[in-house]
Amino acid sequence: MNDTDVIQIAVQTMLITAKVCGPILVTSLAIGFAVSLFQSVTQIQEFTLTFVPKLIGIALVILVSGAWMLNSLVSFTHQLFNMIPSLIQGG
Repeated sequence: MNDTDVIQIAVQTMLITAKVCGPILVTSLAIGFAVSLFQSVTQIQEFTLTFVPKLIGIALVILVSGAWMLNSLVSFTHQLFNMIPSLIQGG
């Protein structure tokens, strides 16, 4: 196992993390922006107002794309386990 293998695994890990977390983060950002826009227009300054819509939105995203997220992570884990013999041998 050399430096290139470690960097390749690290890059793959960061990419799969971004792909899996992306829908949740984008949904949270969009709902947070919409609620803050609503708060600034109506001048309602309730701090807990953003919590419930974000919770519902993130739950919906996980329900819709949870199987894909889990499949991606399991596939990546299988790929890592299958790489172990070649990494140990150095080839």
